[in-house]
Amino acid sequence: MAIMTMGQALVRFLDNQYVRFDGVETKFVEGIFTVFGHGIVCGLGQALDENPGQLKVFQGKNEQGMAHVAASFAKQNNRRKIIACASSIGPGACNMITAAATATVNNIPLLLFPADTFAIRQPDPVLQQFEQPYSLAVTTNDAYKPVCRYWDRITRPEQLMSAMINAMRVLTDPSNCGAVCVALCQDVEAESYDYPDSFFAKRVHTIVRNSAADEEIEDIASVILSAKKPLIIAGGGVRYSEAGSAVEAFAEKYNIPFAETQSGKSAVLSSHPLNLGGVGVTGNAAANMIAKEADVVIGIGTRFSDFTTASKSLYANPDVRFVTINTDRFDAYKLDAVKAVGDAKATLAKLDAVLEKANYKSSYSNEIETAQKVWADEMARLSAYCVDDNFEPLIQARDERTIPEMQEIFGKGLTQTQVLAYIRQNIAPDAIAVAAAGSLPGCMQRMWTSDVRDTYNMEYGYSCMGYEIAGALGSKLAEPDREVYAFCGDGSYLMLHSELVTSIQEKKKINVLLFDNIGFGCINNLQMSNGIGNLATEFRYRDENGQLLGDLMQIDYAMSAAGYGVKTYSVKTMEELAFALEDSKKQSVSTLIDIKVLPKTMTDGYGAWWNVGIASVAKKEGVQEAYKNKVENFRKARKY
Repeated sequence: MAIMTMGQALVRFLDNQYVRFDGVETKFVEGIFTVFGHGIVCGLGQALDENPGQLKVFQGKNEQGMAHVAASFAKQNNRRKIIACASSIGPGACNMITAAATATVNNIPLLLFPADTFAIRQPDPVLQQFEQPYSLAVTTNDAYKPVCRYWDRITRPEQLMSAMINAMRVLTDPSNCGAVCVALCQDVEAESYDYPDSFFAKRVHTIVRNSAADEEIEDIASVILSAKKPLIIAGGGVRYSEAGSAVEAFAEKYNIPFAETQSGKSAVLSSHPLNLGGVGVTGNAAANMIAKEADVVIGIGTRFSDFTTASKSLYANPDVRFVTINTDRFDAYKLDAVKAVGDAKATLAKLDAVLEKANYKSSYSNEIETAQKVWADEMARLSAYCVDDNFEPLIQARDERTIPEMQEIFGKGLTQTQVLAYIRQNIAPDAIAVAAAGSLPGCMQRMWTSDVRDTYNMEYGYSCMGYEIAGALGSKLAEPDREVYAFCGDGSYLMLHSELVTSIQEKKKINVLLFDNIGFGCINNLQMSNGIGNLATEFRYRDENGQLLGDLMQIDYAMSAAGYGVKTYSVKTMEELAFALEDSKKQSVSTLIDIKVLPKTMTDGYGAWWNVGIASVAKKEGVQEAYKNKVENFRKARKY
């Protein structure tokens, strides 16, 4: 037995947690990220100061940012390691809710310890306390409940034991992984209890490869055996199962092409002859061509988001059937699929035995190569894409000021696709690419190639702006010997880049590739392509009529980051980009390359539709036309 505070017991418990996967044992909790406030510093903070054990203490600059760092760290470690996050009550706790939702959507283990109000209530309302008149039991931390896989509040020190064992249950469960919130009442953090020694014993949580039941294997095999043109969709579950090579071997054996989701990219190799690349709304021509004709779609470790299915319109074969392999029964049931609930690698092995016995082979002849040739030609065009000096192709419902504005800001004008292609060709093959929101995820799912596994860290389950730079730091903490690049729009940079400072503090170099198109370019495209005016999506001053349609705002992001101690570059030409990329490789501190890219020069289309809410009644003809297009596409799409 050991008498200690709840905070001290928590630190000691976390320091003794391990996971075992495929016989390899790994220390599970690397450390704790925190922005200390009054609700956490005197309880958990005292414990970390007195004896942190082997836990590292990291100082965040923004609670949401540090939680994104932790989530990315867990993802880059394929969920075998985590960094916990602790905050004060109120605003600090609230800031982590977005990160909790992001982690849960992406099935990433994220352990959060927001401080809470006093369990005894004597000093209520304490500083930063959120009060609800209808219930004094409600605090800010109740807002975590909808976005976490497990939630608890510690109102007595002995409750820590059952709470943390349940937290570990969820954090190490492949089928139910996500954010865990354990709210710590700030007075209870400092209260003592005589904890049993068994609570602090080394715990090894075995992550098991659960294989699907034989009956389910027979079910999905019977569907696949009827397929002439099957298609595999490789999702994030392939990555976390470390099943990439198994998927490739399976595809080769049965001549089945495969496509990637954002989470599945880099789990399978881009150069594999059966890899069609990204699929869906942000997919390419090759994957989408094959998807439209597929008679059986085999989803492995994917939750079939609307981008993967083109709002359930992409798989257009009238006789198409769906098969799923997923650890999560909820996801396995998507699209009314015939399911096999289990680990991707283990389930594929059992499925292989059945298909081999039946001597199965798909009926593809040259369709795969034809589709890939179409996309290879388009890739060559995108990589060389330039815009004439008059910029007229970029002018969509803008006034006469636009051309001279762009000439002044962008010089001769770099396009987003040519810049992306050049970067991919001129950074290390094992460099890690991190991105999350805006138009870059679409361009990168189509154009980015990954022939080193687990080098593509795209947060697109929640498409959370602000993840990019924090996520890059998380990947760097996990893989310190690799170069890490954050692909970030100017809108995302303005939203959250505070952990760039933490990268300097930790001496963990990351490289920020900032694509500045002076606004929220992706959403500007969406609104204008659906007949809506240019409203509050470009960064413009307010004009004399009170509208946000004045001159474009020119921001020197390189100068901004230089103030933090970052090595920065300003780029308007390919020559400047070439110099910046090469010179940044020589640096030991974090770098930022401020790249001015022309608006409207990203990828688009390739035969996929996205269902968004279009006004059914509107005065503008463009909106009316967009609504007609929506109705027609919706008519052809699956309804569940």
